[in-house]
Amino acid sequence: MNDQAQVPPQPHEIAERVVAAMRQHGSPSYPRAFEVWYAHLSGEIPAVSMAMTGILADGEGKITAADIDNLYERFIGTERLSRQAERTSLQVLGEIDGLMDLVDKALGSSELYHGRLTAMSEDVPPPTDRQKLREWVEALVLSTREEVTRKAQLENALRNSSNEIRNLREALESTRAEALTDSLTGLANRRHFEEMLQKSIDQATLRREPFALVMADIDFFKKFNDAHGHLTGDQVLRLVARTMKDKFKDKAVITRFGGEEFAIILPEADLVAGKFGAETVRQALLTRELIKRSTNENLGRITISLGVATYHRGDTSGSLVDRADQALMQAKRDGRNRTVTEDALETISRVA
Repeated sequence: MNDQAQVPPQPHEIAERVVAAMRQHGSPSYPRAFEVWYAHLSGEIPAVSMAMTGILADGEGKITAADIDNLYERFIGTERLSRQAERTSLQVLGEIDGLMDLVDKALGSSELYHGRLTAMSEDVPPPTDRQKLREWVEALVLSTREEVTRKAQLENALRNSSNEIRNLREALESTRAEALTDSLTGLANRRHFEEMLQKSIDQATLRREPFALVMADIDFFKKFNDAHGHLTGDQVLRLVARTMKDKFKDKAVITRFGGEEFAIILPEADLVAGKFGAETVRQALLTRELIKRSTNENLGRITISLGVATYHRGDTSGSLVDRADQALMQAKRDGRNRTVTEDALETISRVA
């Protein structure tokens, strides 16, 4: 019996399986979704396959855009950026090693030149011997020229290496910024939000300054996606993100929290200021009509529901997000397209 080694599937075969699986499971069909499914079916990232299997089991074989975005942010985007950061870091280390070699050569060259000068100073010919004196001066000039040339070469090499390190540092900074940014909207991503929320809590505890957290969700986004397609859904997400950027002040940390949900940290804001900021965005969206790019069809206006909470001493990230999210859920229960603050939850609880 002849055993034959199993031939791994070719990229085009995996791509065909990806397309079929996306149709079977009702998956979104934008590029990010294709990457997630490819990583799953190719086995390139086992963690994606494990997570995908769990999502499909819990969702009765279906997967949402929010699930896709979450998988991408957790596994694919992170791994790609980690590899890029690792490559850039290795390049920086290589440049530093090269700099150290240049410094060692410079020190060796200086010691050699100093040694030559010392030897020549001890062997100065008498003024009466013009021939030897001429040879001595020529040797001194030659040695000095060689040293000047070596120094110029060293300065040029150091300058080039310095420029390369500067470029690599900018690449590292760009990689970090990319790792903290949602590629679709250009807003901060959830990882950045978690970092900044903890930082805000630490500062509020130390300085006793208030800050507000706004959670926002696009109303009926799934129905809109199903009716008009994911490309138009992406257009909606960008419109909401752009409106938030326009209306919130520079210090605000505006985040795509996941799927169609957003989170905004408002420094030095109490509950009144937080609600004012949330309402400013909500009302601004009501003045903007969405035009489908492919057909110029007017799709009407986009509405959002928002929940606002403020930091209380002793809060954790989880407790603060939970209160803001509960306020958001109340806004949806009350009919959507409105802002609810955490104090309204207390009033509802007392009435109930």
